[in-house]
Amino acid sequence: MEQLWLIIKYLFLGIFQGFTEPIPISSSGHLVILQDLMNLQIEGLQFEVMVNFGSLIAVLIIYREDIIRLFKNGIGFLITRDERQKDDFNFVIYLLIATIPAGLIGVLFKDSFDSLKGMTQVVGITLIITGLALWLIRNLRGRKGDGMLTWKDALIIGFAQAVALVPGISRSGATIVAAMLLGTKQQTALRFSFLLFIPVSLGTMLLSIGDLLEDDLATLWPSYLVAFIASIIASYFSLKWFMNIMAEGNLKYFAIYCFVVGGLVWMFL
Repeated sequence: MEQLWLIIKYLFLGIFQGFTEPIPISSSGHLVILQDLMNLQIEGLQFEVMVNFGSLIAVLIIYREDIIRLFKNGIGFLITRDERQKDDFNFVIYLLIATIPAGLIGVLFKDSFDSLKGMTQVVGITLIITGLALWLIRNLRGRKGDGMLTWKDALIIGFAQAVALVPGISRSGATIVAAMLLGTKQQTALRFSFLLFIPVSLGTMLLSIGDLLEDDLATLWPSYLVAFIASIIASYFSLKWFMNIMAEGNLKYFAIYCFVVGGLVWMFL
């Protein structure tokens, strides 16, 4: 019975984490809030790594055509120097550049960021900050497409992603806000943000393999597996929904949500 309850709990957390990962409301912040409200204690330190990897699978499925095109044209440009493939080659380089800030800062200050995960009031404040950032760009309509990005744009977006290491600051929200403030089109900002999630998620997974193997997998693997599958499904539908929201220009609703939840958390938790 205890094992069944553990699986049900992880199923719920996997759905919750998977659904909130793609949308700009901070999945890590909401996980902190949920644990506080429900007095939940997650067994195993690598739960977030597993469900984030589930979200990665969903991103790979949705953006598979873009990934294949970027890979083929990136390699093709290196071999043939065909100018028609240069924009895709540059896009890949910019993704790699944007990965660097979060990677370095995450490794150097991992313990500091981990210590914030138990501070629910911090999440309340950072959710309000996320809401303010989303409100700021709610009416922006940029002109930069994929081929108009620069290495400076990529670096700024990368630092925005590093800020999202703080619980309550949405990764997708921070990167999309930074991209749109730089004048990119909504679809370019969205595509860059979620393709940028791929190297970050893979890097986090690789760095956490040692810790993952130290967990008590004999009792946790069924729960991890359920949460992982739930995260894939929830992330897929959540990202599809968010893509439609972006196309309709309705980011203000996420801003209002962050204001309300952040305010309630800061006042009552």
